[in-house]
Amino acid sequence: MRPRVEPTNLTRVDFTELTPDVLPFLGQAAYIQLEFFENLSRAVATSPNLAAKEGLSASAGVALRKHHGLIEEIREHDAEPEDVMAPFAPALDVYRTAIAGADWWELLLGTYVSAGMLDDYFIRLADGLPSPVRGRVVRLLGEVGASPVLVRELSEGIATVPGLADRLALWGRRIVGDTLLVARSAIREGTGTGPEVEPMFTELIAAHTRRMDGLGLTA
Repeated sequence: MRPRVEPTNLTRVDFTELTPDVLPFLGQAAYIQLEFFENLSRAVATSPNLAAKEGLSASAGVALRKHHGLIEEIREHDAEPEDVMAPFAPALDVYRTAIAGADWWELLLGTYVSAGMLDDYFIRLADGLPSPVRGRVVRLLGEVGASPVLVRELSEGIATVPGLADRLALWGRRIVGDTLLVARSAIREGTGTGPEVEPMFTELIAAHTRRMDGLGLTA
């Protein structure tokens, strides 16, 4: 069977004019990783089995490592991390709550969707950062985090829990919109409002759809 979403030849977006200044980029990316860490820690605390706790705790450690790496980048620019992250905290706190869902399964899917989309997005957006910051950020965000353990636990639940697949498919569609709003908020103010950036978001949605397909869910 062929996948529902075929690879497409999309126009590559030039991020030079879209990427924000270094410190706002680092501040938002660092706070996002902190939010991932908090949700993964919550998933560990509410996990129904020890195997999941072990895998999720390791994944939370990766998110925290990314957070601290971005914090060090902020300090390299002689800025205080708290000050740089503070403007993004209120909106991202609301976002973290929104993707947490009503139970453990929705929390796992929300983290899987948001981390997959936003890590991909910020790696692409880093194209517009000056070197060598760009290379360090791309390597940092490119580290494999929660995806394998989340896929394992979600796949097992979908296969064994009646009705879970349909519920998670609906949940996945709901949180994509919130995630795209976060992505759009990261673009430099005054740019990125026209059709020239739509291929970028089309790529994000296509990658999300492939992730959902991999779980047997409809995006």
